[in-house]
Amino acid sequence: MKVLVVGGGGREDTLVWKILQSPLVEEVYCAPGNGGTAERAAINLPDIKANDINTLLKFALKKKIDLTVVGPEEPLTKGIVNDFRKLGLLIVGPTAEAALIEGSKIFAKELMLKYRIPTARHFGIYRDWVIAMQRVEALDKNEPIVIKADGLCGGKGVKICFTKVEAINRVTDLMKYKFLGSAGKEVLFEEYLEGEEASYIVLTDGKNVVPLASSQDHKYSHDGDKGEMTGGMGAFSPAPVVTKEVEEKILDQIIYPLINGMAKDGRPYQGVLYAGLMIKDGEPKVLEFNARLGDPETQPVFVRMKNDIVPILEACARGNLLGDSLEWDERPAVCVVMCAKGYPGTPEKWDEIEGLNRASLMDSIEIFHAGTLMISSDEFWTNSGRVLGVTGLGRNIPEAIAKTYAAVKRISWPGVHYRTDIGQKALKWLKK
Repeated sequence: MKVLVVGGGGREDTLVWKILQSPLVEEVYCAPGNGGTAERAAINLPDIKANDINTLLKFALKKKIDLTVVGPEEPLTKGIVNDFRKLGLLIVGPTAEAALIEGSKIFAKELMLKYRIPTARHFGIYRDWVIAMQRVEALDKNEPIVIKADGLCGGKGVKICFTKVEAINRVTDLMKYKFLGSAGKEVLFEEYLEGEEASYIVLTDGKNVVPLASSQDHKYSHDGDKGEMTGGMGAFSPAPVVTKEVEEKILDQIIYPLINGMAKDGRPYQGVLYAGLMIKDGEPKVLEFNARLGDPETQPVFVRMKNDIVPILEACARGNLLGDSLEWDERPAVCVVMCAKGYPGTPEKWDEIEGLNRASLMDSIEIFHAGTLMISSDEFWTNSGRVLGVTGLGRNIPEAIAKTYAAVKRISWPGVHYRTDIGQKALKWLKK
């Protein structure tokens, strides 16, 4: 079986790592790939970008690819699944029409309201800067509000504004100065929800659902959820806040109503569905939906997965998930993302990474690459903001944290930055 993985981040390196374990697979290609996918004996396609759908399609036809797995959101929203399916190619992911659940925050909010899916109250949708500013001016001085850019922003389109001044600056940046381009031409105002966040990801064929293990992401750049919003600085799995009772509510109140509602609306959803949640007092509410696997949530989730992922992905793409289920390592996993200096702004590049071999030899440690370039089998350089996802398993969450950070400390390059508190939110559950 020949498999094509689309993307070049930590999520895609994790997919390649897992797919290569399958006895069903003969060759794995990754477009464009990174240093990690190259090291794992995947065939990198550095000249094919993840959003170059025409070139990807030609390659898949030429090489007779049996299954394509799409990592990032942009090609999904641009219709890669539509184009592949038209030519009879098997691919995992939603169509462009269904991927709008991530491509437009406003579309997702309206869909949740239509099908009574629990979510934050919204205070308005704005397409005009002047009208949006009038709404902000009506806020109390220290009234928190969440302001979301409508379009795709690489995980940086949402900002919690705790003061009126912050809200004024955010709306001005988005709508007047257009610092996120067309993604910010429309904005959504929502109430600020308190609680504990969690990520819940499922595979679906449009009717049936196979849940993945729960996880929790860390979006902010610095410890204590301070600093700037990022694509994700680390994650752990499972998320203790997602109890069995909470999971039942997630499926019954969120996942199935969304899938059934989209089918009813003529937008059948088939592929990976990610629900970003806020949970308080055992009640989950949706913060966002994504149309793909989370990054870095995929890393700790996949190291815990015991199954061969390839038959599950194939069944998802074919529309026959019925009866499929997954088995999980009971040990928790923690992933710490190591970033280049300057991230989430403009990152510094082309620094040699030291200590990778020493860290990778540690027990129960997997190192997933994101922004790396392989110079040789033992030489890797940084070439993007999020560089590595160091992931460790432990008998319990304290051990998983300790093992992961022990590996992190063996790796270095000039200006390396990472959070030192990944997994700490899980520790409080040990006392309950």
